Parts: sequence; structure tokens; C-alpha cells
Amino acid sequence: MNLIQKGNILFLTILALIFTGCSSDDDDDEYGNWVESSTFDGNSRSNSVSFTIGDKGYLVAGFDGDDYLNDTWEYNSNDDYWVNRADFPGEARTGAVAFAIDGKGYVGTGYNGDSGTRLKDFWEYDPATDTWTQKADFGGDARYGAIGFSINSNGYVGTGYTGSEQKDFWKYDPTTDTWEEVYGYGGSKRREGTVFVIDNVAYIGFGLYNGAYENDFYSFDGTTWTKLTDLDDDDNDDEILLSNAVGFVLDGKGYISTGIAGTLTTETWVYDPTLDVWEDVPNFEGSARQDACAFTFDTKAFVMMGRNGSYYFDDIWEFRPDELEDDED
Repeated sequence: MNLIQKGNILFLTILALIFTGCSSDDDDDEYGNWVESSTFDGNSRSNSVSFTIGDKGYLVAGFDGDDYLNDTWEYNSNDDYWVNRADFPGEARTGAVAFAIDGKGYVGTGYNGDSGTRLKDFWEYDPATDTWTQKADFGGDARYGAIGFSINSNGYVGTGYTGSEQKDFWKYDPTTDTWEEVYGYGGSKRREGTVFVIDNVAYIGFGLYNGAYENDFYSFDGTTWTKLTDLDDDDNDDEILLSNAVGFVLDGKGYISTGIAGTLTTETWVYDPTLDVWEDVPNFEGSARQDACAFTFDTKAFVMMGRNGSYYFDDIWEFRPDELEDDED
């Protein structure tokens, strides 16, 4: 072999190594980017409740480390700013539930540590008039750490802690202002579970029962409960056992982030309802925390607030699933 041939072979070898290195870097890129938005204008807090109406998000109540809160804040998702709205007129609380139906928000249940009271009152918020109206009390026992959601123009509240963990579910009809117990849920009792809603189907799981993480996962379409793949099934990349986490929805997929997984975590997972499978995505880029809350809009989703030990947060982060992960933005 002459020198020219040897030189050509060496050149091609180096070129192949360069392209191999580039390909490896591309394979390491992950989609899913967290971008910090404007800091919340109110007190840092955890265990608030949230709901969305149009392009506005509403954050209500919570605990700031010293006081139980009853304020209401509106977030403009297009222009990234907050406005203080009419105070929630019920007892200040933490661990409540919230949902939105037909342009109005609903908040109820929860716990006030000053009085040591578990609560069952329910309230409706009208953003058009910035007013709260008391509605019929929740149909089950007073509780906190429950799950709340809306599908098909009805609200649903279930599970939670009444002095012990529960698994009952109740339907709220806003047109008649009445509650009716819903039967058929085969899951475990729990507190501090998580829910997200995709195309009028609720997906329910996570949380604690007798100090242990629950691994069952169910969907509910307003009529039928369906058991889905367990959260620690071998088909998942890893065990997804959490409590005090937060859920949101983007592009027809459900996400769960932060919470407690033995210790506080920033882990984030995405659920594909068409395949009934979970995959991990880039971790939440804020501090590890529990008792955060979230806003879900048509094309945007945000995770905010929460606590880490005795530290309470006032940051808000947008998750962008179609952007490459970037720790520097």
C-alpha cells in the first residue's frame, strides 16, 4: 500500500469518527425544556389549588409557613403577569380541591390548621364579576388531600383524608347544585393522589395509604372506571411511585412532576393514553418540592409554588415538550 492510499484511509477513519461523535451527541439530546416565568406576586406558599379558564389561571389559598391563606390570584398566560382578585370568602385552608366548569371555578374541602378543622364547604368563582358564591357542601365527609377534576360539565371529588384514607367519589352537578355518590372505583384508598384529564377522561393514581405508595392507576370517563397498567409494572422504564405530586396535560398526553418519592424529587414523567405507557422526560428544573400546583392551557402548561422542608416557593416554570432540554434558559 502506497503513502497516498494510507493517507486516504487515515482521512476516512478520522472523518468517520467525527460523524460518529456527532451522531452520539444528537442521540443524547432530550426533548422537554423547562423555562422559568415571572415570579409570583403574592406570598410564597404550598398546597394551594388551581384551575384554568380560557387563557387565565387561578391560584387560591394555601399555606406560607406561618399562615393559612384565602387569597385569589389570576395569571395571564399570554403576557406572563399576575393580578390579585377577590379573596376566597371561605375559611383559609390548605389541601383543598378545585376544578373549572363552563367558565367558572369551584373550590372546596381542605384543612385549616389554626382551628384544626377538616372542611367540606364548596364555593363557585365567576371571573367575569370577580365574585365568589357559596354552593352546596361537598356530599362526603369533610376531608383534605383529596382529588378533584371536571369532565362532561360535572365536577368530581374523591379519596382524601377524613381521619383515615378514603376511596369514595362524588359527582357535583352545577346546574342543580347537588352532589351524588359515584360507584365503581376499584382502586385503593389514598390521600395526596394526583389526577389529570385528557379529552374528558380522568386519569387517577399515586398517593399514600397507610404510609405506603399506591401503585394502581385508573381512568374514568364519567360512566366507566378502567384499570390501567400499574405504576410499577415492568413495561415502565422504572417505578413511578409518588405522593404530593402535580399533574398537567399537553398535546393529548398527561404529565406528573415533583412530589415525594422516598425523598423530595424533581422527576417528571409523561403518559401516553393511546399506548398506556409512561416514559421519563427531563426533570423539573426548579428545586425539588412537594405540594406544588399547575396550570394547563391549550398549548402551555406551568408548575409552580410548593415547599421543600421549611422553605416555601414562589417560582413558576413552563414546560415545553417540543424544545430540546436547556439547563441555561
